[in-house]
Amino acid sequence: METIQNISQFKDRSLQTVVTIGTFDGVHLGHRKILERITGAAKNTGLKSTVLTFFPHPRMVLQKDVDIKLLNTLEEKVQILDSLGLDYLVVHPFTREFSRLGAEEYVRDILVDGLGAQRVIIGYDHRFGRNRNASIGELVAYGKAFGFEVEEIPAQEVEDVSVSSTKIRLALEAGDIETANAYLSYAYMLTGTVAKGRGMGRDFGFPTANLQIPESYKQLPKNGSYVVRCPWGDGQLHGMMNIGFNPTVDGSKKSIEVHFFDFDGDLYGQKIQLQLLHRIRDEQKFGSIDALKEQLAMDRILALELIGK
Repeated sequence: METIQNISQFKDRSLQTVVTIGTFDGVHLGHRKILERITGAAKNTGLKSTVLTFFPHPRMVLQKDVDIKLLNTLEEKVQILDSLGLDYLVVHPFTREFSRLGAEEYVRDILVDGLGAQRVIIGYDHRFGRNRNASIGELVAYGKAFGFEVEEIPAQEVEDVSVSSTKIRLALEAGDIETANAYLSYAYMLTGTVAKGRGMGRDFGFPTANLQIPESYKQLPKNGSYVVRCPWGDGQLHGMMNIGFNPTVDGSKKSIEVHFFDFDGDLYGQKIQLQLLHRIRDEQKFGSIDALKEQLAMDRILALELIGK
């Protein structure tokens, strides 16, 4: 898959494409119905499968007073889409100026002249143009005028999957990582850089890597302890992660700390990705450091049992 950061960089105007459009937050099972449709159509027609998405998320630009949380960072979304057999991903900057494009301008300048769309495959509820005032009916009419086909994915087909980004966010907020992962069809991920923490984990016999995620819009799961996996070199590491405030040691700042099993390498400054597999327990305040150590030892046993399964 080739990723293009602005539609103006989609330079080969001789290309003919089958296009779908959306933010695709989470790239979950519902989204994959649409994505499978465009990759299948591309193979059958010789067109190039193309996803048009936007960053920042439109609500970040148009509703700045709302604290928007997303399931994927842009980098994570690109990573997931890259695994699905697409030809092109176009990430177009979303600005207030762009949001004011009229429906006809959007179709002519973006879909036809920008992407060479011969076919547009889109969900039944897609809306576009200034104030999102145009629906799929208008898109079909523009298709006849500009010479491209429109294929609508009906409500029943999308809703049969019964998945939405909102449902996944709610599952994460409740700490139900298994349900979130089932809706996503992959393990929910946290991507960031390892920074120096207070170093207290090493004193407890559980050295931890402190994960810093620069994207403030990234949805975090409910505070607590989780079993995680981390791609590393040609293999992977397993460990247990705590997200929260470390109340037993008077932590005042939320942190994400992971202890990897059977690993003693230097991770400082390294970019890593934690894939959340299971939830162990809620974060809690223990009466003493010894009680915390005992609980960590029990957490380790449970985590290894879950990994073994």
